[in-house]
Amino acid sequence: VQVVESGGGLVQPGGSLRLSCVCPRSIFVNNYMGWYRQAPGRQRELVARISISGSSKTIADSVKGRFTISRDNAESTMYLQMNSLKPEDTAVYYCNVGGTMRSWGDSWGQGTQVTVSS
Repeated sequence: VQVVESGGGLVQPGGSLRLSCVCPRSIFVNNYMGWYRQAPGRQRELVARISISGSSKTIADSVKGRFTISRDNAESTMYLQMNSLKPEDTAVYYCNVGGTMRSWGDSWGQGTQVTVSS
């Protein structure tokens, strides 16, 4: 499954970024989706997951109140709106396709780098 993330970059602390993830429509509309991140020397961790309809969401405590996950099934696109970014949010962010609300699926994107630094 081809999964493509975009929207990463360099931003100052307190700034915002919006990540996007696309995959083939037939896959997208039938699967749970999620965002994960991995910082250097650390394990990959959950950022957020979203149900097929978008009505159920899981957000990691470390980003709750700052990050929002959403999806547009008509556009086969998932988003991660990241506000009030902190240096500790610096990581490679990965899109994940499949799984359930509590577990990741088998398909991953190549990742997009987010760097929060002044």
